[in-house]
Amino acid sequence: MTNDTHSVIESWLENYPPLQETLDIDLGFCSCRVRSNSAELLARLTTYFSSVVAKVANPTYIVTAIECEAPDLPSDFIDWKREPGKSGKKDSYVNLDKARLIRKVRTGMVFYQSADMAIAMGPCLDNDNQVINFINNQFMTWLQQNDALICHAACAVREGEAYAVAGFSGGGKSTLMLEMLEQDGTTFLTNDRMFIKQTPAGVQANGIPKLPRINPGTIVNNKRLQPLLTDELRQIFLSLSKDELWELEQKFDVDIDALYGEGRIQFEAPLKALLILNWSRHEQSDVALHQVNLRQRSDLLQAILKSPGPFYQSLDGEFISDGYQADEEAYLAILDNIAVYEATGGVNFQQLSALYLAVGQESL
Repeated sequence: MTNDTHSVIESWLENYPPLQETLDIDLGFCSCRVRSNSAELLARLTTYFSSVVAKVANPTYIVTAIECEAPDLPSDFIDWKREPGKSGKKDSYVNLDKARLIRKVRTGMVFYQSADMAIAMGPCLDNDNQVINFINNQFMTWLQQNDALICHAACAVREGEAYAVAGFSGGGKSTLMLEMLEQDGTTFLTNDRMFIKQTPAGVQANGIPKLPRINPGTIVNNKRLQPLLTDELRQIFLSLSKDELWELEQKFDVDIDALYGEGRIQFEAPLKALLILNWSRHEQSDVALHQVNLRQRSDLLQAILKSPGPFYQSLDGEFISDGYQADEEAYLAILDNIAVYEATGGVNFQQLSALYLAVGQESL
């Protein structure tokens, strides 16, 4: 770390000391204590993480969130290359000694990440979702440091077993996962980041406490999700064409406890199956489901792979680069041990949800 950068961060901590009040988040396998100089931010985070708020004696991580103006740090930030299919600048970074600074290009939020310190600095109240993501990044780091692989997948649990859904961006995995939650005996495990690990008992799936963030196309025709929209907004969205609605990006958080009932969130379960969406809304045929061998379908494997991202730090203190390439064999070695399915044909969420869960029951 350069002396200038170090002194600026220290001055921020001195000028914006955290309150005595803290927030503890406990996932069972890992915990995090959040400190902040903003009571309002702590209140928002307490509401967001309500299902996993619990006092812990010795938290695994401590995150400090400083509500202040966007920091002007004396460092030359490097743009982090986006993943294929993503456009625009999102993150920039500076590597320090066993630490990294990450700046959000659009908001000016700055995050300091090291093995023993995690600090968010900037307009946190205006960008509380980025603070939530930063907290979740600590859990993601713990899982990956403990031999789990990150997957671009949503996941629901039925009768104690996890059913994962993957697909390329915009393919409908969140919508399908929420449709699966309409079935009795199902719970939410994760929306966009699933972690898999081979254990002596089988393949284990883990999630993080990140609520589903969905677009209007998922909401407008789902009665349970109607409270997320005003009547005026719903009518505006319904006036759009199907293609316009499908492509519209405007995120809404789905409070699982409020909309689906309490006790329907968990973060760990044995992985029963993985479904990869390869359907098309332009296809007129019925949706079809069939089992596949990922070793023969590298095209489908690409939908699952996910970079750990700029915040991930390995146990030896090193960070990955934006040129990171996933170890495909490591994924295949785990996914060889579960049933993998491909969905083709036209888009029908209700039909596919029923087909997928039924296939899982038939294989018992």
